Amino acid sequence: MDRRQFLVGLSAAGVIGAAALAGCSNNDTTTPTDGESPGGGDGAGALVGVLMPTKTSQRWIDDGNNVKKALEDKGYKVDLLYANDDIPQQQQQLDAVLGKNAKALIIASIDGTTLATGLKKAGEQGVKVIAYDRLINETPNVDYYVTFDNQNVGVQQGTSLLQGLGVFDAEGKETDKKGPFNVEIFSGAVTDNNSQFFYNGAMSVIQKYIDSGVLKVQSGQTTLEQTATPYWKQEEAQKRCDAILGGFYAQGEKMDGALCAYDGLSRGVLTSIQGAGAPVPIITGQDAEVPSCKLILDGDQYSTILKDTRELAAKAVDMVDAVLQGKEPEVNDTKTYDNKVKVVPAFLLESVVVTKDNLMEVVVDSGYYTKEQVESGK
Repeated sequence: MDRRQFLVGLSAAGVIGAAALAGCSNNDTTTPTDGESPGGGDGAGALVGVLMPTKTSQRWIDDGNNVKKALEDKGYKVDLLYANDDIPQQQQQLDAVLGKNAKALIIASIDGTTLATGLKKAGEQGVKVIAYDRLINETPNVDYYVTFDNQNVGVQQGTSLLQGLGVFDAEGKETDKKGPFNVEIFSGAVTDNNSQFFYNGAMSVIQKYIDSGVLKVQSGQTTLEQTATPYWKQEEAQKRCDAILGGFYAQGEKMDGALCAYDGLSRGVLTSIQGAGAPVPIITGQDAEVPSCKLILDGDQYSTILKDTRELAAKAVDMVDAVLQGKEPEVNDTKTYDNKVKVVPAFLLESVVVTKDNLMEVVVDSGYYTKEQVESGK
C-alpha cells in the first residue's frame, strides 16, 4: 500500500510500521569500551553516538530506545544520551562521545544552532552526522536529515482544527458554518527548526479563515514568536493559556478551538481550560502520546498526529549503516532543508491524523501501543 494513502483527511487508517516498539531501558547510556571496529567491514561494530534532547516527553524515550535497539541489531555499539533540555549538557555529551572515537552521530538537537563547535570537531574526525527529526542549523558538518514532512504535519493540524469546528467536513471541504469561532494558537519552541514548518503548514490552512472572520483570535497573538512555547513545555502552554483566558475572554466567552503543535501543549491548554471551568474546545496535537490518546478516547482532545517513531528510527539507522559501509543513504528531498550553510539531503516520512474515529485502528491495531495503554493513558 502506498503510504500516502494514509493522508486522506481524518479517515486515514491502516497498519503503520512493522517493527515492535523497543522495550524501555532504565539506563541513559550504553558505554562501549572503545569505538574501533572489531572487523567484518569498515563500519562493522563501530560506536554510534545517539543524542536525544530530553526524557520529559515519552516520544523521545521511545525514539532513543528504538534507535539503540535497531543499531545494536545491526552489530553497532551505542552510546545513548539524554540532555534534559539542557543545551550545555548536550554540547558536553557531543564532545564526550567524540572523545570515545564514535564513527557516526544521530542527533536530535535541543537548539538547532548551538552545536556548531562540536560538529566542527566531528567533521575534522570524519564522523558522519545524521540530524534526527530536528534540523541542525548554521554548520556544514551535518550530512543527512531524517524527519517527517513537517510542513504537511502543520497542514494536517490546521485541517483537523477546521474539521473539529465544523468549518470543514470529513473530506476537508468547506461547509456552510461561518462562525465566528474563537481560537488560539500554541506553537512550539522557536529554537526548534520544525516549529516554523508546523506553523507555516497550519497557517496555510487557517489564515484565510482568520482574515475572513470565520476564526477570531481573541488574544491577537498569531505570529510564531507570539505563540511559541519555550522548550515545548506543557506548563508553559498552561501558563500562557491562563493569561489569555484572564486577559482576553470576558465572563461567559469561550474558546472554541486551540491549535496546539504538540500533545504536551494540548494537555497544558486543557488543564488551563478545565481549571477555569470553561467548556473544552476543539484541541489539536502531535506525537500521539499515550496520555493524549486517552484524552482523545475520552473526548477531551480532538486530534493528534501520529509520527511513527519506529519508522523514523529505522530510517536513521539505515542512513548510519549506509554511510559506515561507504554507501550513499536513500534520500527523497534535496531542496527543502537549507540550514543557512548548505541544503541538507533529507528523507521525509509521512504522518497520520488520529481522532477518536480511527484511534484504535491506527495506534493499537498497528502495534504502536496496546489497548491497555490507550485505555489507561499510561
